[in-house]
Amino acid sequence: MVQLVQRLIAGRTLSMETGRLAEQASGAVLVRYGDTMVLVTACAASEAVRGMDFVPLTVDYEEKLYAAGKIPGSFIRREGRPTEDATLTARLIDRCLRPLLSKRFGREMQVVATVLSADKENNPDTWALVGASTALCMSHIPFAGPVSAVRVGHIDGQLVINPGMAAMAESLLDIVVGSTRDAVVMVEAGGSEVSEQTILEAIRIGHEANLEIISLQDEIVALCGQPKLEVMPYEPPEDMVAGVSSLLAKRIEDALNQPGKGARSVALDALQAEVVGAWGDTYAEDEIAYVYHSQLKKHVREHVLKTSQHVDGRRHDEIRPISSEVGVLPCTHGSGLFTRGQTQVLTVTTLGSERQEQMLDGLGLAETKRFMHHYNFPGFSTGEVRRLRMPGRREIGHGALVERAIAPVIPSEEEFPYTVRLVSEVLSSNGSSSMASVCGSTLSLMDAGVPIKAPVAGIAMGVISSDGDAHVVLTDIEGMEDALGDMDFKVAGTREGITALQLDIKMQGINTALLEEAMAQARDARLRILDKMAETIRTSRPELSPFAPRVLELRIDIEKIGALIGPGGRNIRAIIEETKTTIDVKNDGRVMIGSANEESTRRAVKMVEDLTREAKVGEIYTGKVTRIFDFGAMVEILPGKEGLVHISELAAHRVPSVQDEVQLGDEVTVKAIEIDSLGRINLSRRAVFAGDSDDREPRPSRPPSSRPPRHGPPSHQRPHQGGPRRS
Repeated sequence: MVQLVQRLIAGRTLSMETGRLAEQASGAVLVRYGDTMVLVTACAASEAVRGMDFVPLTVDYEEKLYAAGKIPGSFIRREGRPTEDATLTARLIDRCLRPLLSKRFGREMQVVATVLSADKENNPDTWALVGASTALCMSHIPFAGPVSAVRVGHIDGQLVINPGMAAMAESLLDIVVGSTRDAVVMVEAGGSEVSEQTILEAIRIGHEANLEIISLQDEIVALCGQPKLEVMPYEPPEDMVAGVSSLLAKRIEDALNQPGKGARSVALDALQAEVVGAWGDTYAEDEIAYVYHSQLKKHVREHVLKTSQHVDGRRHDEIRPISSEVGVLPCTHGSGLFTRGQTQVLTVTTLGSERQEQMLDGLGLAETKRFMHHYNFPGFSTGEVRRLRMPGRREIGHGALVERAIAPVIPSEEEFPYTVRLVSEVLSSNGSSSMASVCGSTLSLMDAGVPIKAPVAGIAMGVISSDGDAHVVLTDIEGMEDALGDMDFKVAGTREGITALQLDIKMQGINTALLEEAMAQARDARLRILDKMAETIRTSRPELSPFAPRVLELRIDIEKIGALIGPGGRNIRAIIEETKTTIDVKNDGRVMIGSANEESTRRAVKMVEDLTREAKVGEIYTGKVTRIFDFGAMVEILPGKEGLVHISELAAHRVPSVQDEVQLGDEVTVKAIEIDSLGRINLSRRAVFAGDSDDREPRPSRPPSSRPPRHGPPSHQRPHQGGPRRS
């Protein structure tokens, strides 16, 4: 039976329909906002898997290019691997749903969001999340939802709910707020140095808007929701729990106080082996592991709450030792090495021409991207053996977060006409390698001479909370504190404000008071990190690396673009081949010329200028003799532009024959003495010899019909190639 509910949200109608499409899925809903439509389904496996200690959820977000009237640009002309935007949207949905699903359910679950229609005004990503929540709520899968998300922009000084995609391009803030009825569960934001107060206000109004969407989900679930399957709680044996807890109480502090992640891991592994040895004959290994990890988490959290210190003994707001270097790699365009504790990232900057921009094949408005950040996380960074492969969702997500943090300080194309690529190589990881990548990227850009607007730094915050109101906000969390804590809150920005923010939680919500405390603590840490980075390099280098290409920009009359490009691109290709440069021409007349060799760039600039210049009376040119007639010689003074030197203008004396003075291919210096109404150029070699541009008047121009022939016999009596070429 088809069910449809709808409501006005931010001035547009949001509708949810079920019962017409994908009827065999456990939950299926068609979400429509404006003319954007997303079909979202939820399914679960029929059998549970024993011993699973995580939420076995897979989220797939499918961008169908037919939704925007596009044919894929790949060779096979069909959708291939997910785009970066699709991967980021799948992660966004996953991060909202996962805290609300039970680890004890034990069945594999899959949510598939398929974009069927994209109106290029309403972004499908948040509506895919709303659909995922609705489909799970309608299904038999246990889910502590509903959850909703909205996008908030800052446009013309106002915070706006769900602005259109075109309006978002002008927004100072792009923040997605995910929340349940009671609390915020996820935040993803990018901004142009936005204040903490603006961020908090955006989260507040985003949460209020979500409540309206959640009530609409409740309405459709009431019409067609299914009974939920039971989650059988696991109650471990009391004697084993007591024994493991007693052992950890005696030994946990010694294990945690080991210097460094490696020594601490060895000590904790020894504790686990002791627990297995004590209880392995009585209970299954997965039961022992469950009890050990649950008790370890309990004792670590109690230790932090009791001492208000990090696991490694630091104060709760203390940052690990920081060091940084620039110019680490001699042949790259720029490099920066940032180390914070046991987290170390090397970031490399590469500059290129406009034609090296990334081509985008997705549902968004942008078709190219001139600034890219790529993040690599090899196994050796955590001391593990792991196959090197294509970037996974984690690498893509972390890379995009850093890109969002750095993008607001990248100079505009008009200021800096380069394509910029950053690559962050994580060499060692024990806590927030993504925020270390923000710092490494800033160092690398300044080392490369990219005139960034301000340095950017990032820090990861965590929180340990009790069942009551007690909590400790931790600055610069380590890997263990991330795994056993309640929050992973990454904040990046300049001294003036926030450029990127990402919040993930492991509890079922977080209040704004706790967020405000964490943001204030993060700002203090960010400023301290910026101070440490400034000790290495304070501003961008004044010159680019000698290995970086030189890109020069010039402007030509838009009417000359065709002349520069030439028939079938002949002219521009000839310049590129001769000078070994890259040339990119904009519709507004801007021409970007780039080469690693500055001399080649200058030569190409001159060739472009010559090709697009107009001859002017009184100017002197040096050109080649291209044709010879009885009455004079044609000289190419500019690429593709010829003028006639009449026999009487070849020399200061009488010339019996043109070939007595010049031959084909000769270079001669001439002066433009007349350009007639048809654009024909008359040149004089005699005027150059005379050396005085003011002692002779140009010959008066007459209408073509009454003018006697000066260049030989009438055109109908000459061979076709013999008359002067019209410029």
